[in-house]
Amino acid sequence: MTARTVLITGGTGSLGYRTAEAILRADRGWCVVITGRNATTVEDTARRLGSDASGLQLDLASLDTVRGFADKFSTNGLPPLHAIVCNAGIQIVSGTRSTVDGFEETFAVNHLAHLLLVRRLLPQMATPGRVVFVASDTHDPTKPTGMPAPEYTTAADLAHPTATDTEGTGPSGRRRYTTSKLCNVLTAYELARQLDTGPYPAITSNAFDPGLMPGTGLGRDYRGIQGWAWRNLLPSLTVVPGLNIHTPRRSATALARLILDPELEGITGRYFSGRRRIASSADSYDRKKATDLWTTSNKLVGQSATLA
Repeated sequence: MTARTVLITGGTGSLGYRTAEAILRADRGWCVVITGRNATTVEDTARRLGSDASGLQLDLASLDTVRGFADKFSTNGLPPLHAIVCNAGIQIVSGTRSTVDGFEETFAVNHLAHLLLVRRLLPQMATPGRVVFVASDTHDPTKPTGMPAPEYTTAADLAHPTATDTEGTGPSGRRRYTTSKLCNVLTAYELARQLDTGPYPAITSNAFDPGLMPGTGLGRDYRGIQGWAWRNLLPSLTVVPGLNIHTPRRSATALARLILDPELEGITGRYFSGRRRIASSADSYDRKKATDLWTTSNKLVGQSATLA
């Protein structure tokens, strides 16, 4: 009999789907809810996962849709919500796109939408609860990822790029991705601080690096030789020891642990690379950046900076 629910955004393929599998395989006391942009796809995927899984449509590129989803979540007849995995993400390298809300899409989907989702669902969460933001080691310029270093200026700049940063192609688009992943880590840490001193001290917030997972949908916007390498060459490196390159199944096992492992009860404001708890980038501990991101982002999505 299922007694707890975990919500996983972006659950129709790769890491999200494999994480749902891992949770259901390890502990049948959980009901897993996965989300996706296409209603038919997400429902079909949930059916493949089995009777303890449900699929709900969610378009993270629309903040109104996120609000409606969160506000109606408790009406779905599910067991109490104990965990949220903010997994869905995009990487755009073919030009600048804006959401219906007028925000740069990478920042909006990877960061703003998940912040709003968590804020709206917090009052519905049962305790003890866990929130996990799927980040990336690309947020850390000291890691040999081959990606441009993040460039955090202000949250307002990231939401509305200036005229000199509207191309969004190639390195610029990839930099927006790495910066959004830095935002995920900053948010995980700031949320942990807010939860610890606010009305939800029994809910934890952590960040997770799954490593590079080539061949997944994250590289769908790559073209030419980059697209070919992402789909055909880089997956062969998952068997090379010492590289932070993994199959979605392997990374999913580590991510599921952050939801299931009783030894992690009460652990909050931490960064996990696979199964290892490690330090994140220097910028991720910058309290000035964290405060700007938290305050401005909550204002952009229509939330108070104070948890209630």
